[in-house]
Amino acid sequence: MTTETARAARPNTLAFCTDAELGYRRSLTDFSEPLALDESYRLAHLPLVAPDHPRVIPRREGKPYEMGRHPRIFSLVLPVDDTDLQASPAFRELEAALKISPFAGKIAWNVLPRRRDKLHATICGSLGTDNAPAIAPEVRHGLAQIGPVTVELRGLFSGNVNRGRLYLAVYPERRGETNPLQAIQAAFGRPPSDLWLVGLYNLTDDLDATETAALAALVRRWWNVPLLRFTARELWLLGADDDLVFDSEVAERLPLGG
Repeated sequence: MTTETARAARPNTLAFCTDAELGYRRSLTDFSEPLALDESYRLAHLPLVAPDHPRVIPRREGKPYEMGRHPRIFSLVLPVDDTDLQASPAFRELEAALKISPFAGKIAWNVLPRRRDKLHATICGSLGTDNAPAIAPEVRHGLAQIGPVTVELRGLFSGNVNRGRLYLAVYPERRGETNPLQAIQAAFGRPPSDLWLVGLYNLTDDLDATETAALAALVRRWWNVPLLRFTARELWLLGADDDLVFDSEVAERLPLGG
């Protein structure tokens, strides 16, 4: 990956999109009752991290999943360098807090090494199935015009879909009134979205009331804490046979800028 990690103070003129512009608050888990793994998670994620769990959904009519696996799907993603993330003192503090939390035993720690070289946030999902799609010259030109994109990762985040997966939230830089991640989506002919998530941790079971309260407290504590700031100079066309990208390939690296 080619990234320029911000290790020194950035210019004061650099601003990031705020929660008022993004969808993280709207999409947050409702912590008012114990967290139960939802159907989408039990279909796509739980079979990969706890295949013997009694609530695994092995398959469902009309869905492509078979014990968490599906035909290879190619998506455009923003890569995240795990080495840079692990070097962040704030991230290490967050992970240490997770490891002593009441629900630490329900996190699938064993899968983290399998995903370290494929950490990402999806920008445009499902661009092609089975074979990598051809990227049109005008799309490449659009990416060159957008140029490198600086983002901050903050977290912890737990959403109202795929309940059971814990993420870091991506806050892109603001360029005037423009969100460059939405500009990338427009270059691919996709409607704008307003949240981009780096999936990191997976739960292996429902949480009880005490565990849910502990997770909610961690989400509140880390909501606006910058964990890593970096400038992405390329995107990946990533093909994967499962939602945790255990079986995956980087089909192409697409430069941002000339």
